[in-house]
Amino acid sequence: MDAETGARAAARTEAEAEGKGRGRGRGDGRLPLRRSLLIRLLAASITIALCSVAATAWLAARTTTSAIQREQGQVLADDARIYDTLIGYAAEHTDWSAVRPTLSRLTERTGRHITLTTQDRRPIAASGSATTLPTRASALVDPLRADPALLPGVKADGIDPRAVGPYRLREAERKELLDLVKTLQPCIRNVVGSPARVTETPSGRPSLVITGDNELRQKISGACGLYTLDAPTVTEKRALDRLSVLAGSCVKRQHLKPVAIDLSFTSIGSGDEAAQRCIDTARREQLAPYVAPPVLLFVATPAGSDAPGFDLSSAGTVRVAGVAALVLVLTLAVTVTVGTRLVRPLRALTDAARRPAQQHLRVPVTTNDEIGHLAAAFNDLAERRERMEVQRKAMVSDVAHELRTPLSTIRGWLEAAQDGLAACDDAFVASLLEEALLLQHIVDDLQHLAQADAGRFRLHPEPLNLPELLHHVAAAHRGRAETAGVTLTTRVEDTPTLYADPVRLRQAIGNLLSNAIRHTPPAGAVTLRCRRADDEVVIEVADTGTGIAAEDLPRVFDRFWRADKSRSRRTGGSGLGLAIVRQLTEAHGGTVSVTCTPRTETVFTLRLPRSSNSGSTGTVETDPALHHGG
Repeated sequence: MDAETGARAAARTEAEAEGKGRGRGRGDGRLPLRRSLLIRLLAASITIALCSVAATAWLAARTTTSAIQREQGQVLADDARIYDTLIGYAAEHTDWSAVRPTLSRLTERTGRHITLTTQDRRPIAASGSATTLPTRASALVDPLRADPALLPGVKADGIDPRAVGPYRLREAERKELLDLVKTLQPCIRNVVGSPARVTETPSGRPSLVITGDNELRQKISGACGLYTLDAPTVTEKRALDRLSVLAGSCVKRQHLKPVAIDLSFTSIGSGDEAAQRCIDTARREQLAPYVAPPVLLFVATPAGSDAPGFDLSSAGTVRVAGVAALVLVLTLAVTVTVGTRLVRPLRALTDAARRPAQQHLRVPVTTNDEIGHLAAAFNDLAERRERMEVQRKAMVSDVAHELRTPLSTIRGWLEAAQDGLAACDDAFVASLLEEALLLQHIVDDLQHLAQADAGRFRLHPEPLNLPELLHHVAAAHRGRAETAGVTLTTRVEDTPTLYADPVRLRQAIGNLLSNAIRHTPPAGAVTLRCRRADDEVVIEVADTGTGIAAEDLPRVFDRFWRADKSRSRRTGGSGLGLAIVRQLTEAHGGTVSVTCTPRTETVFTLRLPRSSNSGSTGTVETDPALHHGG
């Protein structure tokens, strides 16, 4: 039986096997009702609707109570008051041991049960008897990382202004600043006609509040010398010096310019955000010993819930039941409509998939959603399957042709020797050996590609001295080039290093060189070039040979393709060499391409990553017979 007859028999066997498989899986073509996609979609939708209705009704009953008993604004105001009071306490105390009276006062004002715990939910203090804690904490009470949403006066750094720590003034310093304010008031009165309002910061530092625009403030500052009030006291200067040391360590670690810090806790003359972050971090570190540790705040009703609940009346129950029924009806209608539209194209796909493989049916793409994409992917799969079938048949035919020629030659010579028409001399043996080697090369090439297709191809990568490897490959092919009258040169730039399998890389480059020498006429030139491009190593084999037609470039790396249509291995190779080059290159995580300028130059380019993890080590040995050009 010849190869084509065998291919047809294999195709018939495959079709029969597929038909049997489809018959076993299809039965009468109908699915049980419980496995229907439409029924399952309907059941899932009804279940979701029931759960959503029940959950919505329960949540409505639980959360509406808060709106009935207290308006939302009052609730938020109480929460903000509780949070502000506790942040203030933490800013002025080093622990929470005396916080219980504060919690009791807050409970009397707001009617909420307040509990403080550590961050691992161990109780610290509560405003009443112990209750079950809510699932989620209301807030984290930390004066060094306050929530601006609950404390609008907090700056972007999140540090509460009441956390003053070592910046709190001594009484003598405070009195000295108050005396300075009194001396400035007459000057301010002369400029604006009235004295300025005096306020005091949490640290005890007095300040003047001047109403008006910036121009007026600058006029008063220049006329009355308000800047004297901004000078830090001894206590503040000592604290600022310590803060500068802490911030300086952070600035130094980040290789930033040194910063100078004033009482506004910003870098003087610098707008660097990284430096400001260092200042904020250093300030938290400086204030940490002076404030209470962070705690979790739980605010609930005396019953222990986030908000008081209420019981639905009979009329309310009827309304909830009516809404639930309406939701179920709408869910059922929408599910049936959507499910029908969803199942129709899926059934078309199923029918197309059950047809015999030889028909290569396509399904219409009617939508641009996931189902439409599935239909388009199915059509692409059918087209690829059709192309693979064509390629499979062509490959069987090509393999039969490639094997038939040397076998016919060997058979002819042997029959001639048997009939006494040929002498068994050295020339006779050499001719038979040459044909046997051709057969061996074809079988080795096919075995190599089969290993790659089966996933059994392994690499043994190692650091390579690429210039040495390229010169070695060129030297191995220089004799053949000289015999063909072709000049073979090597040019390496930047002496790049590469992590690759040296045996496989020599094989790929050798195939390209052999191919280039074969297709270059006498007096032509073949150049082996190498250079580094970013994180890749580029290896090029350029020749001044016959060139490749533009329409043939996409097929150059196909198996058994040759520019020479005569199918002569001596003039065009077996058509497997470039396919092997592509497999070897892709195994290294690289790419191979070809460009051609007609009657000028053809360039094959390998692009390989300098450090590649694509090749895995293994135990497959490299066959020396694979080191030939294709």
